[in-house]
Amino acid sequence: MLHIHNSLTRTKEEFVPLTPGMVRMYVCGMTVYDLCHLGHARVFVVFDMATRWLRASGYQVEYVRNITDIDDKIIKRAAENGETPGALTERFIEEMHQDERALGVLPPSHEPRATAYVAQMLALIGQLIEKGLAYPASNGDVYYSVRDFPGYGRLSGKSLDELRAGERVEIDTFKRDPLDFVLWKGAKPGEPAWASPWGSGRPGWHIECSAMSADLLGNHFDIHGGGQDLQFPHHENEIAQSEGAHDCTFVNYWMHNGFVRVDNEKMSKSLGNFFTIREVLQQYDAEVVRFFILRAHYRSPLNYSDAHLDDAKSALARLYTALKSAPLSTTPVDWTLPAAQAFKVAMDDDFNTPEALAVLFDLASSANRGDADSAHMLRNLGGVLGLLQRDTADFLKSGAVGAGLSEAEIDAMIVARREARAAKNFAESDRIRDALQAAGIVLEDGAGGTVWRRA
Repeated sequence: MLHIHNSLTRTKEEFVPLTPGMVRMYVCGMTVYDLCHLGHARVFVVFDMATRWLRASGYQVEYVRNITDIDDKIIKRAAENGETPGALTERFIEEMHQDERALGVLPPSHEPRATAYVAQMLALIGQLIEKGLAYPASNGDVYYSVRDFPGYGRLSGKSLDELRAGERVEIDTFKRDPLDFVLWKGAKPGEPAWASPWGSGRPGWHIECSAMSADLLGNHFDIHGGGQDLQFPHHENEIAQSEGAHDCTFVNYWMHNGFVRVDNEKMSKSLGNFFTIREVLQQYDAEVVRFFILRAHYRSPLNYSDAHLDDAKSALARLYTALKSAPLSTTPVDWTLPAAQAFKVAMDDDFNTPEALAVLFDLASSANRGDADSAHMLRNLGGVLGLLQRDTADFLKSGAVGAGLSEAEIDAMIVARREARAAKNFAESDRIRDALQAAGIVLEDGAGGTVWRRA
């Protein structure tokens, strides 16, 4: 049976879906005002992996990942660019999808946008006001009254007094209590706005996820996921909103992936160690990046460095090399076989991808000794994780988006080298080989000719 570490209870629990055979999962997605960074890549890949495993386990999965397409950062960036917020967000939604496709991330079942759910947010805010959990302020904002919701702080594990003393509490003279958070923002000149019973304005950030998840998955669903940075205040506030409005449990299992660190420092723009997915893909093949993310357990910190990416590249190449004699296959995995069972045990233990990948390396060792069944199983189990679905030669020849020599240029140099050797011009032959080696191209001469791969 699958067990999931539940951030709410801080324990690993057996997964029992609300509806047998079906999983309803919501994950907080992107605020689309810029290119996606490595932290987003981890969220994309982690919950894509979880969705793939749930489906491989026989569940029907309804996976919702939202898009925040209206907020302060979007409005500010659009104004700086001299474009409308809608034009800005459309552009970066397509950029996000391009990054996802590169990383082998399957589209979610639903990808709701905040601007399409304003009516549902207004209805939810109205419910909270009726229940005495929210109040309109004189500045046109509507706030959630945190102290009127029993149990606030359960997810973060902090008391109200601890939260009150925290640095993240915003000082606002229109609030009844500094802990209260905004549900609806009164309109400001030049900003997008919608009509509401409390005046023209736009939704706060937290309310959108409560409204969209209820509409698409129901008031009570199975799994809610996102980055560790969202645990407080965003997810804490979602619980308060949803359970306060609907008088029922909001989510059964909370999953949070760990932070991305760069050379053991937390990634941040202020430290100058902030990388977009595009920047990383200029140096590394996208499948190498996906493999690198899956090598770490999703709850552990992920330490990014060139050395770690280089190691991931070499490790993935070892797996692909073991597949030289294994054709691409769509045959279902036989889960009764020992290797498949070991893989399943790992994945059922809170999606333990490091242990699952260890099974793949054992299979690669057997495949390298000539065991065709192991090679076939390696290919199929890799596919469960969204890996190892390319031809070996194609992978070994692949490189980053910004890789130096093109395949056509490499092939032309190999032809020139062959002609130089035929003419016994070994100095020229060696020069070409050295030039290829300097460009990161490894040549392997054999009876069938010369084949090449990127180092």
